[in-house]
Amino acid sequence: MHKIDDIIPPSKRRESENLTNESVPRRPLHLSQHTPGFPVKTLAAVLIVIVASFCALYYFSSAKVEITPSTVSAAVQNSFTATESSGDLPYEIITSQKIASQSVKSSGTKEVNSSASGTITIYNTQSKAQRLITNTRFATTAGLIFRIHTGVTIPAGSAAKPGSLTAKVYADKTGDAYNVGPTSFTIPGFAGTPQESEVYARSSDAMTGGASGMVPLIDTALETQTTNALTAALAPELAASIQALVPTGYVLLPGASTTTLQELAPATSSTTGMVEVREQGTITAVVFPNAALAKAVATSIAGLGYQGEPLTLAPASDLTLSAISLPDANSSSFTFTLAGTASLIYTIDPTRIAAAVAGKTRSAAEVALTNYPEVKRAVIVLRPFWRQSFPQDPASISVTTVTP
Repeated sequence: MHKIDDIIPPSKRRESENLTNESVPRRPLHLSQHTPGFPVKTLAAVLIVIVASFCALYYFSSAKVEITPSTVSAAVQNSFTATESSGDLPYEIITSQKIASQSVKSSGTKEVNSSASGTITIYNTQSKAQRLITNTRFATTAGLIFRIHTGVTIPAGSAAKPGSLTAKVYADKTGDAYNVGPTSFTIPGFAGTPQESEVYARSSDAMTGGASGMVPLIDTALETQTTNALTAALAPELAASIQALVPTGYVLLPGASTTTLQELAPATSSTTGMVEVREQGTITAVVFPNAALAKAVATSIAGLGYQGEPLTLAPASDLTLSAISLPDANSSSFTFTLAGTASLIYTIDPTRIAAAVAGKTRSAAEVALTNYPEVKRAVIVLRPFWRQSFPQDPASISVTTVTP
């Protein structure tokens, strides 16, 4: 039940609500006037990345020229003269020696007492003939004495083209110590005279046959079979050993080596009833500096237009050397013939190329390099990408050679 006081007419109720609303002040609505902050940190990071990138580009900047050298192949059929260790075409002599052995069954022993013998070539550089009497002595560099058993006369000659004559010599004493390999000889009887240096001798083969004392016997057929097998085994070993002795930068051509084989006296084996069959091989070779030989070959080729640029013989060259005889330790010059195909590769001088392009633009450098006959192809690399010129300092330019 409502009281009369609780009943308020609608008109009075609205007035009451208006009064109530007016008595409570309204709070104004404030909108934020703050705008978003400028992205300083983001911009700084971007700038750091850009600066770092530019620094990296400059740090790894480069000026490089990759050169493919020019090559040429030509037929060769010419004579050449080389001098020992000097001149435009020098040569060196290298020697290797190997001994192969095999144990075979012995058929007994026998006593021997024999002298070694062999053939020598006697040279005369005098302008008159030289007569040598019977039993004239010839001494090896080790002092072993050999004699001729018949008098000879060596024709006149000169230092450039000595007169020569072959003769057989015999060891002064018995024993296998005189079974020496190819060597040079002097004539003791000429010591202290002009002929000491004007008349001399050389051997191209080993002295053989020297022996003394009890030596083991071997069946002839078995010895021949064993010797042939040892000879066949020595050939590749000698070839490999002489190739290993070729100095860096030198070349050994086919035909520029000679091999001598010497059957050594059989030796008693550590196994009872067995004997060692031994074969000694000596290989002597003439080698030339690659660059010097290539230059001589290029100069000899007509129509090549060679102007003296440095070059080398490529491994693909198919040249064979031939000569009447190879030089020995006493030779001062050597004449030979080369025949075949020479493959020549021009040598790139990095200093020369760097100087040619220093300070030039890319296009100017390309034009400049066309004037160098040793350059077949040039690839220019400039970094950063916007760089269009080489540095002024040639030392700042890298030059590399690409194998053709």
